Amino acid sequence: MIAEIQKLKKERNAVILAHNYTLGEVQDVADYTGDSLELARRAVQVDADVIVFCGVYFMAETAKILNPAKTVLIPEPSAGCPMADMISGAQLRELKAAHPGAVAVCYVNSTAEVKAECDICVTSGNAEKVMATIGRDKEILFVPDRHLGSHISAKEGREYVLWQGHCPIHNALAAETVKAMRAKYPGAPVLVHPECPKAIRDLADECLSTGGMCAYALKSEADTILVGTEIGILHRLRKENPSKTFIPVSTELVCADMKKITLENLLASLRDMKTKVEVPAETAVKARRAIEAMLAVC
Repeated sequence: MIAEIQKLKKERNAVILAHNYTLGEVQDVADYTGDSLELARRAVQVDADVIVFCGVYFMAETAKILNPAKTVLIPEPSAGCPMADMISGAQLRELKAAHPGAVAVCYVNSTAEVKAECDICVTSGNAEKVMATIGRDKEILFVPDRHLGSHISAKEGREYVLWQGHCPIHNALAAETVKAMRAKYPGAPVLVHPECPKAIRDLADECLSTGGMCAYALKSEADTILVGTEIGILHRLRKENPSKTFIPVSTELVCADMKKITLENLLASLRDMKTKVEVPAETAVKARRAIEAMLAVC
């Protein structure tokens, strides 16, 4: 399958982008693996006719928005994001109507129609830098993740109007689990994702995007690191740091949607040129402004 994927990739002039949470075997055949910010940057840099996005649907949508002339494929279109589905464009328009003049900010983990209603996007890796560019006299609407929003608002020392969305995987991590792992591995730094609740973030040594975790691991002198995010990241961490030990804070942190992308459907996607991701032109133009506003910052 791997050989056939590589063969078809050349024939199609395709590039494969994979998120850090996908299966290890998928990450290994990808041209680029990263978090949402890293992949958004790659999506505007690739010199290919076809982008095969191994991740969830909103990510493939983002790649299409940034590359309207390219063919963007997602191997499994049912790979969705529960958080992204927690707010619609109509709901955001209602929120904006209740807060005239406010700056609408969306986490990149949102649908194209939600991005189209926003002034700027953020990722977990650049949210702090992006939010610092917004005048402190402005009211901020932050959607859909209340945990990332509260994390950044606390760092900034100002309040946001937070939509009450969340990632079900990170939201389910219990403080008792983190404490138990700390006791089991004393001295090992604990890394968690900003999509985790505040009680979890407060127990961690670092609160980082998956890209941030990879950068931390490369520089850290620790032999053992506890990782509090979706377990797919462990593959990249171990691959890049073979002399270090990475232990999941919880083995239950598994995103079923990310695991829907397999070598089998990746091969089928390239072979049959399916499933093509399309975004209505008007929505894409508006959403692109919000994404490009973010990329202009960092």
